[in-house]
Amino acid sequence: MKKIKIILSLFILTSFIGCTSDDENVNLDNLVAPSNISALMTIEQDNSGKVTITPRGEGVTQFEINFGDGTTENAFVSPGGSIQNIYDEGTYQVKIIGLTLNGKKTEVTQPLTVSFLAPTDLEVTITTGANLTANVSAKAKLETYFQVYFGESATETPVDFMEGETVSHTYSSVGTYQVKVVALSGGIATTEQTQTVVITNLTAAPTPTVPASSVISMFSNAYTNVAVDTWRTNWSSATLDEVSINGNATKKYSALNFVGVEATTTPINASNMTHFHTDVWSSDFTQFKIKLVDFGANGSFGGGDDVEHEITFNAPAKDTWVSLDIPLSDFTGLTTKAHIAQLIYVGAPSGNTTVYIDNVYFYNQNATLSTPAPTPTLPAANVISMFSDVYTNVNVNTWRTPWSNATLQEISIAGNPVKKYSALDFVGIETTSNPINASSMTHFHTDVWSSDFTTFRVKLVDFGANGAFGGGDDVEHEIVLTSPAQNTWVSLDIPLSQFTGLTTKSHIGQLIYSALPTGNNTVYIDNVYFHN
Repeated sequence: MKKIKIILSLFILTSFIGCTSDDENVNLDNLVAPSNISALMTIEQDNSGKVTITPRGEGVTQFEINFGDGTTENAFVSPGGSIQNIYDEGTYQVKIIGLTLNGKKTEVTQPLTVSFLAPTDLEVTITTGANLTANVSAKAKLETYFQVYFGESATETPVDFMEGETVSHTYSSVGTYQVKVVALSGGIATTEQTQTVVITNLTAAPTPTVPASSVISMFSNAYTNVAVDTWRTNWSSATLDEVSINGNATKKYSALNFVGVEATTTPINASNMTHFHTDVWSSDFTQFKIKLVDFGANGSFGGGDDVEHEITFNAPAKDTWVSLDIPLSDFTGLTTKAHIAQLIYVGAPSGNTTVYIDNVYFYNQNATLSTPAPTPTLPAANVISMFSDVYTNVNVNTWRTPWSNATLQEISIAGNPVKKYSALDFVGIETTSNPINASSMTHFHTDVWSSDFTTFRVKLVDFGANGAFGGGDDVEHEIVLTSPAQNTWVSLDIPLSQFTGLTTKSHIGQLIYSALPTGNNTVYIDNVYFHN
């Protein structure tokens, strides 16, 4: 057997060297040992005990397999290949060895269960991640391997995986899917479990642009954070997970009723701050509350000088980051702000909602716009752009109609063109010469920045087939954003389905922005487009 192994290795080495050019040096000493060695082991469902072993690994020239059934001779498999073996019922330890040309090897022993009975005690774990992904793992008794159907297609091919592995899938769109996991053994009977999975388009929260000198940050990758004793007190009714979304640290609260966040060791002195900010994302909340509590000079709760106030947001936007930027003056019961030691988030429906939190900080609004809006990343083929440096823009007749009540300036922020509307009450933008056909689009997008608006509205108007306003077939709808974040770019990505009054979308001739306080705010606009 040793002679066969040596001859085979020499053959592979000769073939490898023969494929290189004369001026290339093959330094075998630099080859590292193989890594990530494992095997997918599937079994025929016919009581035959026939198992197919497909070894996997990186940096492997050849695999050596010991079946673990008492066979004295090992089998050899090329990368990408498989080998079959007949087993009796039982549990085996299969050894997979990855080899390199210079003799380095890495070996892994993997358990194999061969049974002709149906698997039992199937447990399936499904988690959803960022960017439309789902991750599936499973364990059971008497199973050899698993198959998962992600539910995106009626004709999909299942993905095979082993116990201890996690398989991931990226969906093409948001939605609710039925994910089925099947546990298979060597008999015809299988065991399966189906779970309903809600897939979202969760991405990282917007990056704050408020200067660090104006911020007291509790939690944000953009700033240096003050000490927080706990992000979930022991009296909270929620589950906390520390997650990463596109590399950005985020707090995930599941089964949220209420959660307490405390900075009791070093209470926060927000006396010189004007606003409290937090970014929040959820696919299922119907209400969200924020309470701030000042423990007073003695720094302890219940000391007699505590003050507090709670702000309630009804029907917050779902499936998008909502940047809540709340003037501290709105916390009317918070009469002192020098010893803020407690922050409480509350979600509804109570105990049945999941909320992601990022960028929690106090700040002073004396900030100026110096950072351009985020650069869009959607493919141009999926976009109808009205105004953006990134795309080719369609013709827009005017960015300020004569009947508007606002002042328009074309300015540049760090070399990026931006629309600046001062003294904004409302402003009309029209594409009457060539109305926009957005019938195949799914979303309307705009980036907005303001240091002083308290409400922002977006209205879309379709002029109908006659292309004229007031022609009898006009339709329109307005979206209202209350308490938008101030002093930071707010990326509004609104599903067109939320413009419920916009029953046709093939002749959009008018876009209207409006804001509060009426005529007493300044708004910067960039990246205005429809997309699919």
